[in-house]
Amino acid sequence: MSRRGHGGLTVVAVYGAAGALAVVALVWTEWHGVRQPAAALAFGVLIAVGEAIRCVDAPSARQPARQPARPRTGGAHDPRGEPAPVAAAGALGYALVGRLGGEPTTFGVLQVVTVVMAATLAGLVVPLALGRPADPGHAARRVLTVAFAATCFQPLHQTGRLASWFGHGPYAVGYLLALLALTALCDAVLAAALARARTGWPYGPLLGDELRAQQGVAAAVCATGVVMALTVAVAGLWPLPVLAVPLLLIQYSYRRYAGIRATYRQTIASLARSTEIAGYTPAGHALKVAALSRAVGRELGLSGARLTVLEYAALMHDIGQLSLLDPVPAGATEQLPAAEQRRIALLGGAVVRQTGVPAEVAVVVERQADPYREQPLAARIVRAVNAYTELVSRPAAGGAAGAAALRALERLRLATARDFDPVVVEALAAVLSRQVYGRPR
Repeated sequence: MSRRGHGGLTVVAVYGAAGALAVVALVWTEWHGVRQPAAALAFGVLIAVGEAIRCVDAPSARQPARQPARPRTGGAHDPRGEPAPVAAAGALGYALVGRLGGEPTTFGVLQVVTVVMAATLAGLVVPLALGRPADPGHAARRVLTVAFAATCFQPLHQTGRLASWFGHGPYAVGYLLALLALTALCDAVLAAALARARTGWPYGPLLGDELRAQQGVAAAVCATGVVMALTVAVAGLWPLPVLAVPLLLIQYSYRRYAGIRATYRQTIASLARSTEIAGYTPAGHALKVAALSRAVGRELGLSGARLTVLEYAALMHDIGQLSLLDPVPAGATEQLPAAEQRRIALLGGAVVRQTGVPAEVAVVVERQADPYREQPLAARIVRAVNAYTELVSRPAAGGAAGAAALRALERLRLATARDFDPVVVEALAAVLSRQVYGRPR
């Protein structure tokens, strides 16, 4: 079965499981009624408010209008981590509540699922009213992960087994923390699976991105969920707003951090456009190379900081052309003598080193003209993608776009003895064949 077929089955399985569980929970709750409605209302409001104020459209999620679109991964490489930390902590806290103001709770797993689902949907009203997109995968993950946590806690607590096994001291807290760690792992697995279904990228790097993102905010979310459950067991519901304040501050800080990252990237993109403004390269060339290079990097398993280095280097790979007295036609430096290519690459690397970006970016830029066996992987990707982009944009290419792309790939394959890494070329071909780059799947 093709990757697209596997991706469709993954989406159907996740959404179908979440939908079926939600329907069963809703019917059960309607039949038996809402038990301890004050707790359901308090946690439901907390979840809904957390969803309503989440950073679904922070600056890092926006792309310049001229940049070719690239697939989103549902947060996999998002530096903000959990997009709704208050809602996540509230949902996990409600799933782990065993006592309320000293009295045992009587609601079970299905009521937890019902309250969390209803509150999550209610919280989506505000973003939708503001024209911001709603992610059904996020809601499906929330339902499934909360159901997992509640299933591992509520039956054991209500039957008394949890108290007999762990008592009410640090062992019980340890059990809760371990349970939440497993819940976070389940959420990462689901998020990576949905991201792979949408993009076709390798599952391993996507899962790694999710796990790295969860090292930050997710740890605070899990800890706050445990504190909520333990606090309301003794003090009742009134401390809930107070406990949510630290997560609100974290969410605000992550949004500011995302804005800084977006501004930094836009500055680099503006610098990269200097060659276009000066007439050395075609308009939009740097953005095309950056978007396609990132997709190829994903295909080859790059993630996190390595993808950022790759993208920055791709944006500024032509900056050395500003040293030329006369522009190369269409900016196609691949046709220049090797010595001239090397000089341009070294000058470009020297310029990049003055911009304050990581040194690895300058290394990638200045190694563009080396034999591929001597280049770092990012440099191999940028060189192959740059050559492909130049070949398909030539007026002499002629014919249909598909034919031009095939001819360009064939030219790259013929030059794999020295100039282009055959592994990178085949990854580029795979990306283009699956329409991951610049077009919806």
